[in-house]
Amino acid sequence: MSFDWSQFGIVTGASIAGVIILLAITAVIGFSIGRHNVVDVTWGLGFVLIAAITAVLGNGDLWRRLLVLVLIGVWGLRLASSMFRRSRGKGEDPRYEKLLDDAGGNRALTAITKIYATQGPALWFVSLPLQVSSVAHGTLWYLALIGVVVWIVGVTFETVGDLQMDRFKADPSTKGTVMDRGLWRYTRHPNYFGDACVWWGTFLVCCTFWPTVATILSPVAMTYFLVFATGARLLERHMAERPGYREYQQRTSYFIPLPPKKA
Repeated sequence: MSFDWSQFGIVTGASIAGVIILLAITAVIGFSIGRHNVVDVTWGLGFVLIAAITAVLGNGDLWRRLLVLVLIGVWGLRLASSMFRRSRGKGEDPRYEKLLDDAGGNRALTAITKIYATQGPALWFVSLPLQVSSVAHGTLWYLALIGVVVWIVGVTFETVGDLQMDRFKADPSTKGTVMDRGLWRYTRHPNYFGDACVWWGTFLVCCTFWPTVATILSPVAMTYFLVFATGARLLERHMAERPGYREYQQRTSYFIPLPPKKA
């Protein structure tokens, strides 16, 4: 196994520059339309951009660079289009509105520092497996195969879960009720579970030998965000007072899909 540290510096430097430019454009758009939830669209696109940079500038195994580009491209573009459809024609995301209200002072500065600037380091850190593997040579085929399977499970959960939720929200007869059908019957957050699987699968595809194994902290961090920080936990607080949600919590697994408990 070999690793090109100088080329890694080029790849990671270009990734950082690309993310900064992308977030700057996003901020201009956000301020111009008066809502900052456009950054949710950029989240998926940021990873696609980094995957493209690593595929072009990396000098590691070509098959892995192309495979990672395909995996991240499919996932990121689907997520970005989903976020765009959900936010189009609507107001600001309540999460960002609360963040700006609680911060007080200069709302524009708060938006830049708390919404846009925080995305950059997260994008860079979570994508480290992509960057490191793009300049590495060495193959662990069984891990790559397992990774693709895990990725497929993740994308399936995300895609199906989102479609089921969109149909549920579009049905007037379900207004005011709790979604507990389909995948949502087995986990309260199938989309977040799927997202975690995507990044663990991607890590396994990227994993060769040292130093790529050290990037395991990237999927760990992403899973932490999804479960405890900005993902499921935050949504649970928002949904806690909705009628029927307490009962839903008691019978349905929090994150990992499991058979529902009997009433």
